[in-house]
Amino acid sequence: MITNSHKYIGVSFLKLAIFLICVTLLSACTKSSDSNGAENSKGKNISFLYNFSTNSLDPHVDSSYVPLRAGITETLVRLDEENLTIAPWLAESWEGEDGQHWTIHLRTDVTFHNGKKMDAEAVKASLERALQESVAIQNALKIDSIEAEGYTLKISTKEVFPEFVSELVNPNVSIIDVTEKDIVNKPIGTGPFALESFTPGSKLEVKRYDEYWDGASNLDSVTFAFNEDANARSLALKSGQVDIVYRPEVESLESLRDKEGIKVESTSTFRVHQMTMNMERKSLQDVNVRRAVDALIDRQKIVDTILLGYGEPAVGPFLPSLPFAPSYEKSESATAVKYLEDAGYSLVDGKMQKDGEPLTFTLLTYSARADLPLIAQVFQSDAKRIGIDVEIRQIDTPEEYMASNRDWDLATYSNLTAPRGDAGYYLNATYHPTGALNFSGAEEPELTAIIDQLNQTVSQEERAALAEQAADYVHNNVINSFVLHPSTIVAYDENKVKNWVTTRSEYYMITNELDVK
Repeated sequence: MITNSHKYIGVSFLKLAIFLICVTLLSACTKSSDSNGAENSKGKNISFLYNFSTNSLDPHVDSSYVPLRAGITETLVRLDEENLTIAPWLAESWEGEDGQHWTIHLRTDVTFHNGKKMDAEAVKASLERALQESVAIQNALKIDSIEAEGYTLKISTKEVFPEFVSELVNPNVSIIDVTEKDIVNKPIGTGPFALESFTPGSKLEVKRYDEYWDGASNLDSVTFAFNEDANARSLALKSGQVDIVYRPEVESLESLRDKEGIKVESTSTFRVHQMTMNMERKSLQDVNVRRAVDALIDRQKIVDTILLGYGEPAVGPFLPSLPFAPSYEKSESATAVKYLEDAGYSLVDGKMQKDGEPLTFTLLTYSARADLPLIAQVFQSDAKRIGIDVEIRQIDTPEEYMASNRDWDLATYSNLTAPRGDAGYYLNATYHPTGALNFSGAEEPELTAIIDQLNQTVSQEERAALAEQAADYVHNNVINSFVLHPSTIVAYDENKVKNWVTTRSEYYMITNELDVK
């Protein structure tokens, strides 16, 4: 029998239980609200995951070009990717009819992120710092003097150099306020986004610059993070941790496409994956050994099995569709073994050797481009079949390593060959003795003369002919081998991301047009 007191106690316990449940639910709601509040504290945010990390945001030396790609900095001119021409950006117009004395008229409505005006004196100081910090920029721009007055620059080059203005597209010539103290960690640029925080090797946070000259972004902020693991990048998009992934893992593309709301885009680029050859190594000084290396590369198999068709086999450095790309006649090429026999090698006890010395190669590769180590492994396997041992060595920063060390024979490397819409950039950087990317150590007087002539030629028709001549020389003498032209692949959340553009130049990523739906 239940007494009234027991009923009272039971009701009290019931009320207490309901109260505790409500408190618990309220607490959970509060926590959820706090969590959402923290999540929304960035306002309209896009999270972008890139495949190369950087420890420095100094735009004048950063080889990953992150400040420009993240929308922090801009250059005087930019590439019009549709027409393959140079278009105004921070500069409104320019003249230089003699190809040596240039007048550049700057926009008058641009401010740096600290509010200072971007006038000619500020641009002059930025250009001079870029020249001071980088020998590569000195060689690329060939500047003799700079004068500044108001919003006009007068620049003289050391020699006639008709393509001078196109070199100003280079992200390492980004315009920054050089009076700021910490350029490595917090450059002050003119782009649509100002740097808020930077964690070297991990990520940077940028926020909208309200006074941006070309119209403030609708976004409040962008998270620009790094991860060199292609599989991890794909998983981050699948799980919703990020909104845009640059170069997801090729093997994951089908599953990404199958996931509701994920869009995968690909476009041909001005890029080539190449086998860089160290011409200072004794074995590779023989052109027949270089021809053997070239013959060992099964380009179509690599495109089909490693890139799953997202690319095309390369014969030379330039996409066949470019006006200055040579047309190569198909010829019956000898096998790698035949070329090695011509070089004096023979197969003895399963080893390819000459004068009792086995032919071996040290092959450099790096994981930031996921397909390069796989290309290295295919080459290693094919070389072993004809008695050549290949040691694959993983490195982190290829440009730094190859420039500082000569203890290697071959390197898988990926190079932009026409990011300015012109052949001059690649030919100067890769084959001229002063070139910043001349990792092969090539110093061919005949080729150098062609490039020097190209540098001083104004006519586009004549430039195209000289570019073809230079590319033919590289091809005939096998100074580096060209494997394939990869497509650039980007995957993103199409239910959220608006106005993303996958560019061919790979320069312009986080823009003021980028938005959320």
